[in-house]
Amino acid sequence: MPIAVDIDVMLARRKMSVGELADRVGITPANLAVLKNGRAKAVRFTTLAALCEVLQCQPGDLLRWEAEDAVDV
Repeated sequence: MPIAVDIDVMLARRKMSVGELADRVGITPANLAVLKNGRAKAVRFTTLAALCEVLQCQPGDLLRWEAEDAVDV
């Protein structure tokens, strides 16, 4: 997937656990893990805003675009 999720980076910088972040954001640790591991198909703006508020960061600190390798056929 061309969108990479860097929640782990921000958690390490803030010295915060996944459980604590999930609690403070108001989502389950399982749903946070799906997002964190890049398996989510979508994220609500309200969830993204809550993540940014708790982690004191910008959306671009959590999400970034990576070009997919082109495959010649």
